[in-house]
Amino acid sequence: MSPLVTAKWLSEHIEDTNLIVLDCSIEFKIPAETEKDTVNKIPNSLRFDYDKSFCDASNPLPHMMPSQERFNSLAVELGLRNDSTIVVYDNSGTFASPRAWMMLKAMGHKDVYVLDGGLTEWKKESLPVTDHYAEPKSNGDFKGSLNINSFINAQTTLNAIDDTTSLTVDARGLARFNGEVKEPRSGVRSGHIPNSVCQPFAELMEGHKLKSTEELKTILNNSIDPNKENYIFSCGSGVTACIVLLACELVGYENLSVYDGSWTEWGQRSDLPIA
Repeated sequence: MSPLVTAKWLSEHIEDTNLIVLDCSIEFKIPAETEKDTVNKIPNSLRFDYDKSFCDASNPLPHMMPSQERFNSLAVELGLRNDSTIVVYDNSGTFASPRAWMMLKAMGHKDVYVLDGGLTEWKKESLPVTDHYAEPKSNGDFKGSLNINSFINAQTTLNAIDDTTSLTVDARGLARFNGEVKEPRSGVRSGHIPNSVCQPFAELMEGHKLKSTEELKTILNNSIDPNKENYIFSCGSGVTACIVLLACELVGYENLSVYDGSWTEWGQRSDLPIA
């Protein structure tokens, strides 16, 4: 099954007893995203906040993947179960939700999907909304096992620079990739990871949704060598990298990882090379 589900599919299954819907919106304004709706929610949805809750609170970098133990503990409190079908969405389209999808996949949960177009598409289909989140009916039994290759650190990314079987893909815009503009975060150098390629996430979007699979395949195969064994995705802080990663999974790329610290970390560290 595709990692995307439609608003129609979700509306038909929203009362399923094993279905859990997670609002994974973030406050940070992602470049090119459509306007956030901070009032409306999809009925029965729970709040999955990877900015302030489902993250490594001890790390100064934004929304870093939490430990296996912390993720499992929070997931149990949220009522997630090992047999849950989970659909993630965000309040401006398909922008913040792909990271939540990747986080759940990293924990070994296979039955997780992204709502194609998010809340924006849901409202476009004139489907019902509410102004409040649901509460977990009870604790869940979620017990995931973190795949250490899903979210990788700077050292692993550094080691991959000269690895001809690996390719690092940068989801930022071309001007940032080329160091032609200042980074939005203070104290962060401009440029990119050596030997990486640029695939701006915005080129893969049609408004609030990803482009068709055929369009994605044409774009991605022009910028990303499909013959590599491993792919690392980076961006500003590990969010839009997951949009490009999701698009790559949709068209058949395999062995996909996120450099979790992304340019926020790499650009701050003078010991790491830039191009």
